[in-house]
Amino acid sequence: MIKTIAIVIVVALAAVFGYAATRPDTFRVQRTISIKAPPEKILAQVNNFHDWSNWSPYEKLDPAMKRTFSGAASGPGAVYAWNGNDKAGAGRMEIKQTSPSKTVIKLDFSKPFESSNVAEFSVDTQGDSSNVTWAMYGPAPYVSKVMGLFFNMDSMIGKDFEAGLANLKTVTEK
Repeated sequence: MIKTIAIVIVVALAAVFGYAATRPDTFRVQRTISIKAPPEKILAQVNNFHDWSNWSPYEKLDPAMKRTFSGAASGPGAVYAWNGNDKAGAGRMEIKQTSPSKTVIKLDFSKPFESSNVAEFSVDTQGDSSNVTWAMYGPAPYVSKVMGLFFNMDSMIGKDFEAGLANLKTVTEK
């Protein structure tokens, strides 16, 4: 009886791990919102890490979070590093590229686990409004593939992006 249970458990684990191996090697999470503000006003909030406290939902995860700003004041070369509690984690962001319609940020996490991704903010003007998309993408290592079978990263991160974009809308539509 115990041998049969052990075999069933091993087969089930092998099936889960085998299925995880077939998952995509990359991930992408994105959300979009319409904001009645010009792209330059919106991207000014994104391109200056000092302004992220005005709208980013991640800034409120740890009131005692240690923040370090270095490099350029804003735009390419601006760097923001943080070290916070278990919710905020630790990491570093650097603006790599800006244009009138897009900002690309290199995003490196060191806590709770190490990963390197890209965050991208793009703005597409539609009349007097701007469709703003916040995306994050990068590699999906095997551990992430296994975790993805039990946790939906798109909905977890997506709700944060939705909250951040709603805050960005409030700040920039003033």
